[in-house]
Amino acid sequence: MPTLSRQTGTSLSDINIVPFVDVVLVLLVIFMITAPILQSGIEVDLPKTKTVKEISEDRLVITIDRAQRVYLGNEPVNIHEIGQKVLAQLRDPKSDAVFLRCDETVPFGSFATVVDELRQSGIQNVSVVTEPISSRPRTR
Repeated sequence: MPTLSRQTGTSLSDINIVPFVDVVLVLLVIFMITAPILQSGIEVDLPKTKTVKEISEDRLVITIDRAQRVYLGNEPVNIHEIGQKVLAQLRDPKSDAVFLRCDETVPFGSFATVVDELRQSGIQNVSVVTEPISSRPRTR
């Protein structure tokens, strides 16, 4: 009588995690590269000050770039319509803060015009966004 071999073959029951680790590292690199770009869409060299308060919550941000173009969020807006557009997005214009980012090379007149338009619309709480002095080296 022939004997049957009762040898059981070992199956591959281990999960190979090397491809998983490769994909995770590639995604990590992609997110590290794109995160600073998503933080603020408009490139502005902010003025440097010693006193800087961290912004921890989402607020309405107005940006004035080097070419003196005005943006509400990431959308360009006419400087004379900024007050009405901001009022449409605020719940309480008397207490809700509006943050103003302005390039350090922009003339004060443009900055003052935006602040004046906001004040004429009834927006009282306007905060200026700055950078800490030691945050970046001087490039000019």
